[in-house]
Amino acid sequence: MKHISILVPKQAILGSIEGPRLVFTEVNALLKRMGKPPLFEVQLAGLAAETPVCGGMYTISTATLATDITHTDLVIIPALDGDLAHALEMNRNFIPWIIKQYQQGAEVASLCLGAFLLASTGLIRGRQCTTHWAAVAAFRQMFPDVELVEDRLITDEHGIYSSGGAFSYLNLVLYLIEKYAGREMAVMCSKVFQIDIERVSQSAFIVFQGQKEHGDDLVKKAQTYIEDNVQEKITVDQLADMLALGRRNLERRFKKATTNSVMEYIQRVKVEAAKNSLESSRENVNEVMYQVGYTDPKAFRLTFKRITGLSPMQYRSKYSRSKGVAAA
Repeated sequence: MKHISILVPKQAILGSIEGPRLVFTEVNALLKRMGKPPLFEVQLAGLAAETPVCGGMYTISTATLATDITHTDLVIIPALDGDLAHALEMNRNFIPWIIKQYQQGAEVASLCLGAFLLASTGLIRGRQCTTHWAAVAAFRQMFPDVELVEDRLITDEHGIYSSGGAFSYLNLVLYLIEKYAGREMAVMCSKVFQIDIERVSQSAFIVFQGQKEHGDDLVKKAQTYIEDNVQEKITVDQLADMLALGRRNLERRFKKATTNSVMEYIQRVKVEAAKNSLESSRENVNEVMYQVGYTDPKAFRLTFKRITGLSPMQYRSKYSRSKGVAAA
């Protein structure tokens, strides 16, 4: 039987504690109906007997303290909320325990903004991790030595896992169930909880807001120009001339400040504008394409799909604001 320790940090999001508990215990219930023994022992583990979560709206009681657990097979780090630096400080006593469990052979999985607590352990230095797209800038600033892959729904490296934003943690839970209990059980749980088991990316959900949390004013000027002239065909040379910089110098500074190359940034800004049009207008795809400065339909569709994971028509079908709810 695998022992699963779901941590109960202060300032945690309740759903990312109760959600994994429900799904893992459902596996045991399904096995019982099949006449088979349970597979998981699921335990909530806090730093105190009672822990306030969700800004103090709820309190979770834990019969066991994390420090009393000498061995576990899987540590689940739920999502944190609010001021993340403050949340990390309040929960720093989890860090040596998580490190010790991993060194003893346990696997570790972070859910959404739980990635911040995971990264604080140093266990993913130089490794890949994902988290909620809205926290990407803050994560990179706090943990520059971690390879953040913001488009990924799940990462899996050396027994350490992470999941993308919000309820996508359920996909990581299914992934772990498939690993421990097999594909058939994972599919059954996906049906019981109505989770799309085939999701692999959170690209379609990302709202690109630019990366301006840096101190390079010339790069910010270039970013503003790109965003204010989305309908134009902007070149790197044009921007370099405007800023009186050499092309290589601009590329180097831009990449350092934003983590994107100039052309990647231009493409992401244009695709974000196209997404907004596809959501809110009835213009056809070609009209939207022209509005954001593309003239080659194939190039536009390839770029759009590479960034969002969907074709323009698939994106509109999913997110058009004019579809509404059918009347009863």
